[in-house]
Order: sequence, then structure tokens, then C-alpha cells
Amino acid sequence: MTSFSSPLTALTFDLDDTLWDNHGVMVATENGHYDWLDEAIASLEIQRERMSERFPLSAYQERRQQVARREPLRRGDFTWIRQQSLLEMLREYGLRPQDAEDYAAAAMEQFMIFRHQLTPYPEVETMLDDLRQHYALAAITNGNVQITRLPLARHFPIAIAAGELLAPKPDARPFLAALARLGSTPSQTMHVGDSWREDVLPARRLGMRVAWIDKHGEHPSDIPEGVFRLDHIRELPALLARLSLALGSRS
Repeated sequence: MTSFSSPLTALTFDLDDTLWDNHGVMVATENGHYDWLDEAIASLEIQRERMSERFPLSAYQERRQQVARREPLRRGDFTWIRQQSLLEMLREYGLRPQDAEDYAAAAMEQFMIFRHQLTPYPEVETMLDDLRQHYALAAITNGNVQITRLPLARHFPIAIAAGELLAPKPDARPFLAALARLGSTPSQTMHVGDSWREDVLPARRLGMRVAWIDKHGEHPSDIPEGVFRLDHIRELPALLARLSLALGSRS
């Protein structure tokens, strides 16, 4: 008897690029909060050179990489890395320490507003409504979306922010935390996500089944047992129905 003979009782979900297309969200968020900061700092008339001239967006992105290399334990805590990067640049631009802290925090408040202006795929709301009648649900994300700020929160009483745990996927700890809170075993749980490295590999190592959203059409020829390739999240209910039927035919 393999681990795949156990019926599924729980599902864990990645969020970004699994339940919504995250690219446009991040482009708008990246530009939106940095433009807001540039305008806010310009009104202080500290220097003739604007913040965005001294530190263009590319410099902000490079600073985040520097901070992540310097603070490897916090490399997955994207919110902290962003705020720390802004704080350093604002100090270098000439703001007093307390003002730099205040404006960095305010910019990140704007970031979070933009970050949550997202639209799940059309099928998601109805699909989750149905799934939670049959499975315990949890979210596991490396991103800094706060699920409690979204209407989808009602589907996810358990949400693991892996970056804030300082253990971003593919670390096993966020999966183990979700399983513990679900009261489920790996063999009873399927993980749903779009990343081969961050979703498929760690979940399979723990013995979970995986619904892999092959968002980029990779179509690998060698897919491990227990990994089920999907083109889109809308295909998940049909997969679960097939698996349930197959298990029923064995009993």
C-alpha cells in the first residue's frame, strides 16, 4: 500500500500566481509606492535633486538584493527587506533618522495598499466555496500578501507567511506548520502551487501529493508519482474528483 492510497482530507494553497496572476499586481505595487514616496519627499524640499533621481527604481531594487545578502536569515521577509532598504536610502538622501523611519514606514503602508489590489481568477471564489465543504484548507505563501485583507480570507482560517517565519519555501517548515495546524498528515494532504522548486519539490519530499499549476507550460517529461500537472487552477476540482473516484474503486 502506498501513501497515495489515503483519502485526501486537506488542501494547502500557494497564493501568488496560483490563485491570481501576480505579475501585474507587482508592477503596479512596485511603481505605485515608490512614486508615492518620491512625491512625498519632494514636498520636503531637502535637496534640489529628487529622491528618484538620486535613487531610481533600479537602485532600490539593487539595494534590496544587497540587504538580502547582508541579512541572509531575513532574505524571505520581503516586507522587512523593502522597509530596511527604503530606510537606508532615505538616510543617505539626507533625512533625519526619525523622519527616515517615518517615511519608510509610510511608503510600506502604501505598498500594502497597492499589494492587495488584486483580482483572483474568476473560478477561484466558487471553487474554494465548494472545496471547503469537503476539505480543510490552508494557505502557504512566500509573498507578503496578508490574506486577512482579502475577501478570500474566509476560505483560509490557516495562513502561513513563510517569509515572516524566516523559513521561505522550499524550506519544509511552513509546510509542517500548516500540517500541524490542519491536524493532517502529509499522505492526507495535497499542496497546490505553481513553482516546481518552491511548491512541488518540498511538498513531495514530505510525502504530500501536489497539484502543480504549470503556468509557464514547461511540460516536463519526467513527473514524479504523486505530482499532477495542471494548466490552470480551474482544473483542480476535476483532478480531485478523479482521485476520489480512483480511491473508491480500490476499496
